[in-house]
Amino acid sequence: MAHISFFILRQSGFFNTVARMMMRLFDSPYRAPAGRLISAKPDMAIESIACCQLLSFKRNGAAFSLPLFKDLPKEDLEAAPKLFSIAGVDEAGRGPLAGPVVTAAVILNPAHIPDALNDSKKLSANQREVLFESLITSHDIAIASATPQRIDDINIRAATLWAMVQAVKALPRQPDGVLIDGRDVPDGLPCPGGAVIKGDGLSQSIAAASIIAKVMRDRMMQNCGRDAPGYGLETHMGYGTEQHRAAITAKGGTRHHRTSFRPLRDL
Repeated sequence: MAHISFFILRQSGFFNTVARMMMRLFDSPYRAPAGRLISAKPDMAIESIACCQLLSFKRNGAAFSLPLFKDLPKEDLEAAPKLFSIAGVDEAGRGPLAGPVVTAAVILNPAHIPDALNDSKKLSANQREVLFESLITSHDIAIASATPQRIDDINIRAATLWAMVQAVKALPRQPDGVLIDGRDVPDGLPCPGGAVIKGDGLSQSIAAASIIAKVMRDRMMQNCGRDAPGYGLETHMGYGTEQHRAAITAKGGTRHHRTSFRPLRDL
């Protein structure tokens, strides 16, 4: 049975610069190898590399003593994933004009990874729902969110990174390392982390997190639409469609809107 945690949001502290450097799995964001096909489905290769980095740190006390992304010893690539757990982290809702930004952290059970697992953007709503139900039955999952008010207070980037940390901390069991979609490793993680550019199309753990975050946010936006009818929040999920912008111009914003985003901040 999977474990799912929902974190009650509260402010976290920050590590100093030295501590942040020691908490990096990679010294720069991971990029896919040049020969990888864009259409290829995500796999567990990056998770294996991250585990090798953790193994190197355990052996030598230095996180970067092994080559980062190539020529890793075959025996380490096989052994390391059995020794360490890796969580994938992703978000949904950075760009909309309304609603929270939702983050998810997922530690996959290797024995029950769905064959159809992929980047949430490459899946239909129905496919995401089916995969969501599959994921929550067999894997460790945590979900967190930052409200529109928090987004307005500290900006969308900071709110997203903050919520990512809360999701990782809320996991039923703490991972040994974290892979985060994007270019940033948040401050305050309880374990080493690495940023993975376009990670939802490369890492199965991040892809799973992208599905969990997207489905949960869509469900939250359906509730927002019922609470604030007339804006279409339940259909466009808060994005700046023509219908949505017209409703904002005509009626102003609601408690679900981000007042720091245009056109709301210009009203």
